[in-house]
Order: sequence, then structure tokens, then C-alpha cells
Amino acid sequence: MKILVTGGAGFIGSNLTSVLVKEHDVTVLDNFHTGSADNLNDMKNEIAIINGSSGNIGEQLSNSDIDVIFHLGIPSSSPMYKETPVLVGSAINDAISVFEFAKGTGAKVVFASSSSLYNGLPTPNREDMEVMVADYYTEARLGVERIAELYHKLYEISIVGLRFFSVYGPNERAKGIYANIVSQFLWEMQGGRIPVIYGDGEQTRDFTFVSDVVRACILAMEKDVSGVFNVGTGVSHSFNDVVVAINGVLGTEIEPRYIDNPVKNYVAHTLADLTKVTDALGFFPEYSLEEGIREIV
Repeated sequence: MKILVTGGAGFIGSNLTSVLVKEHDVTVLDNFHTGSADNLNDMKNEIAIINGSSGNIGEQLSNSDIDVIFHLGIPSSSPMYKETPVLVGSAINDAISVFEFAKGTGAKVVFASSSSLYNGLPTPNREDMEVMVADYYTEARLGVERIAELYHKLYEISIVGLRFFSVYGPNERAKGIYANIVSQFLWEMQGGRIPVIYGDGEQTRDFTFVSDVVRACILAMEKDVSGVFNVGTGVSHSFNDVVVAINGVLGTEIEPRYIDNPVKNYVAHTLADLTKVTDALGFFPEYSLEEGIREIV
């Protein structure tokens, strides 16, 4: 099949592209905001790379025989939106451009959503929960999901939204301060530095290794389904657990430093209910937190 990956030079996109390219004709569309050409070095001779925005997908890509679009080229961190609130409109308008392209080509769309939509809601987090107003980032992601539902209803486009839970793994360094806390702690501790934890470290996340996310994306492509699904592990770990796990893998005994939490509307806990995604896609996570950390190391 002919596949387009927006954000394909980014963290999740490059990991997905490396698997897709083994069996498919892949084009990457990326503006390299938080992505890196280095993430594509091992496959650059096997893929087409377009430097551009998904908002201009129709101009950037004249090829009308794309079968599947993975729309991952969406700013993916809450602080980005807090610093630049107009990103909310950009994220939604870019998604509309992708859905318009799919409407004209008949391509299936699989797009990235976020577990941040569950901010303030009890765990385990289910897809049928009513999302509350939390921050600019969640408003953007919810807006994209609602527009996707509209395009599916009006034009019968096959569209799958995946609510990713705290994804970490290789190729994340280009994200810098926006990288997952697992990766940030690991980089600090590998360098012999002390990781800094907001609060008491008992906040929890459903940390998901990127290879599991890639598998969920491919299942979403292959299955004849539309809708929104959680992608996580169904297991949560505290930030303190992360430090313990990294110490275990590295053979170190580094203690974290605790500071007051400066973030308003901080997400206290996330935990994916996987019932829907298991039933519809046959998805089961394969990596524990320790296995994921060991894989990166």
C-alpha cells in the first residue's frame, strides 16, 4: 500500500515509519519542528521525504493514490499550547486539511489523540467518559476528534483516533523538554545527574512503550473500524516507580530531588481501560515499564 505519515520524522512517526517501510511504499511529510532527519537515517533511501506542513497537504502532495494517512504531525505537548494558544486552531485546521485530502482520495486516516483528555477524571479512563475543559492542549485534541467524527458521518471516511497514554522510547531526543518523563529521567540518570520530581512522586501514568503504540497504529490501519480508542498498557506506575526501574536497569542508586509542583491543572493519574481497543483491534500491550526502559538502554 501507499502510505503517508505526517510527522514521520518525529518520535512516534519515525518508529512507525521504520516498521511500515518493510512492506509498504511510505512518504513522510514533516516540518521538523520537534522531529529530526536523524530519526530517518536508516531508511532515508527507502522513503520519500517532504519538508512541509500537514496544513498544506494538498499542495505538498499531488499524489492522489494514497491508501492510508497516519496523521501524527500534531504538536504533542501541553506546554507548547500554553506558550502559543493559537496552536489550538492550527491543530484543528491542519486536521481538516488532512481529512479533506482523505475525502478526495478515499484514504483511511489514523490520527494521534491523547490521554490528556482524561485530565481530572477517575481511573481507569474509558473512551465514553465526558471530557472536561482542562487546557488548550486537550481542547485541541478534542476538537480534532469531533471534526474526525463529523467527516466520518458526512463523507463515510474511515477514521481512527488513538488516545496515546504517556508514550516513551527511542528517537525521542529531538523533543527535548517535551519528551516523556521516562526518557527525561533516563537521560539525566545515565549522565549521573539527579532527576527532579514535582510533588511527592506519587502521581501515576500509564507509561506505554512506543513499539506497542506502533503495533496499535498498524492494527488500526488493517481493521475495518472507525472511532476513538485508548492505547496504553492498563497498568500505571508512579514517578517514584520510574526512578526505581531506571536504577534497576542501570545498576545505579540515584535518588530524585523533590520540588513543589508549579503546574496548574496538573494531570494526577492516568490509566487506560483497554476493553474497547482489545475488542475492536485485538490490541494487547507487550512491554512492561522495565522492558521498555531496558530496550532503550
